[in-house]
Formats: sequence, C-alpha cells, structure tokens
Amino acid sequence: MELLQLQYFIAVARLEHMTEAAHRLHVTQSSLSKTIQRLEEDLGVPLFDRSGRKLRLNEPGRRFLQRAEKALFELEQGRQELKDLSSLESSNLELAVTTASTLPGILREFRLKLPDIHFHVQMLPMQEMIPLLQRGEVDFCLSSPPVRGEELECQVVCNDHIYLAVPAAHPLAERKSLALIELKNEWFVGVKQGYGIRDLVDSVCQASGFLPRYVYEGDEPARLIDLVEAGIGLAFIPGTARNAQDHIRLIPLEDEGLVREIALLWHKNRYISQAGLIFREVVIEYFAKL
Repeated sequence: MELLQLQYFIAVARLEHMTEAAHRLHVTQSSLSKTIQRLEEDLGVPLFDRSGRKLRLNEPGRRFLQRAEKALFELEQGRQELKDLSSLESSNLELAVTTASTLPGILREFRLKLPDIHFHVQMLPMQEMIPLLQRGEVDFCLSSPPVRGEELECQVVCNDHIYLAVPAAHPLAERKSLALIELKNEWFVGVKQGYGIRDLVDSVCQASGFLPRYVYEGDEPARLIDLVEAGIGLAFIPGTARNAQDHIRLIPLEDEGLVREIALLWHKNRYISQAGLIFREVVIEYFAKL
C-alpha cells in the first residue's frame, strides 16, 4: 500500500466523483481510476459501489476512510513538527472563523510578534469549519458559539454583548436601551443562517415573540454597518465590532440572552507549532484587554 494511493482514495471518497477528484488532484481520470483499483486489489475488497459513472462509498470504504485520514493526519503532524524544528520563520498558519469582527486586531498583534509568518484565513459557517479542524486542515478556529467535541479543545475567550445598530436619523436613535419586542415591525440586514450570531439572534428574538424580517442576508458581516448607514435596515452588531461611526447609533438591548461567547478551538491531538503557540497567546491576551 502506497501513500499516494491513500491520498487519492481520500480525495475520491470525500467527493464521490472520479472526474472532479482527478481535477482537484491534477491527474488524469484514467490514472486515478487505476490507482483506486490497485488499492482495492491490495485490500481485497471494493471500497465503492459503482453504478455506471456514479460512485458511492460503501461500508468497507467508510471504515477505511476513517483509518486513512488518521494515518495521513499523523504523517502531516510529523512533517509539521520537523519543519517547525528547522525554522520558525517558515511556518504557516491556517485559520477558520465564524466571527471576523476581532480578526484585524488579533492579526495586527500577531504580526508585531512574528512579522514573517504566513497565514490564511477562511470565513465559514460552523458546519463547514469544524470538519476542517477535525481533519487537521486548519490550525485554529475562532468560533461563536463555542463547539465542544471529543477531539477538540475549546477555550472561551470573550463574552460579547450584542447591540442594535440604527441610522443616526432613525426614530429609535436617541433611545438609551431597547426591549427586543419593540423591534418586531422593523426590517433587518444580517448574515445568513448558519453563522453563530444570526442563529443566536433569531433564537432569542423568537423567544421574545417574533422572528426578524431580513431585507438582506449575506456572508460579509463588515458590510452590515454600511447597509445600516444607507437606511436599508437595522442590524444586530456584536460589541467587539464597535467602531467610531458618525452616522449610526449602537443601542444596548435589554434582553440578557443577547450575549455571544467567542471561543478559540484547536485539535487536541495535533502538534502545535511554535508560531501556533504564540498565536494562541496573542488571541487570549487580546481578549483579556477588551
């Protein structure tokens, strides 16, 4: 059994599509198909159910996929550890977040300590982010709400109050505080369902007797302030996203449930590089100062 066979098998198993897997791997479909066939011959059992061009991972395939992913995970940890021993400056960090309001400040602090480290950040819904962490494809996740699991370390770093953002000329702009039920007839702009703050707000509002009506739903939280300022709708904004804005007002909400927890997540069994350890320290220190 060869390492390449495992890599190819995992790609095909995740996609259940030979052509797409070949495209992702930058190999010909015939070469990929032959590699999978040789792996099945070595194992003495088919890993996929085939119907014409369609592939479906069968029960032996599902079990072998779990083992193959763990094997490649351990090899990748070894590679990362040796790379880290050879040079801190060559390290890379892969990050995934469901909340980006604090990210610029965190990355700025991290850059001051390690200016030569390369990092890549993805803004993702929870259901997409956690599998990447479990498979070792990202080093850390910044998540709201926190996620706890058998293989995950979860450290809550912030309790973040949520405010109502309104245009400066809005009839509610001079209010010192608001009860949620007062907003049942308003229109809102927000992120899509699946993002932590959206799910929390909808849940608390529903418990208060209404569901917010959204005129805009997107993937870019930073855009919401501009939409509020333009008078498109009101928005629920976390306290960590507060900024000096002349044309909007942030009004405290009286409902106690509108506080989100922000957590830093990492894999319990994954090797953490020196750059990763410093990044974790930066995140914890950053929120401690807020």
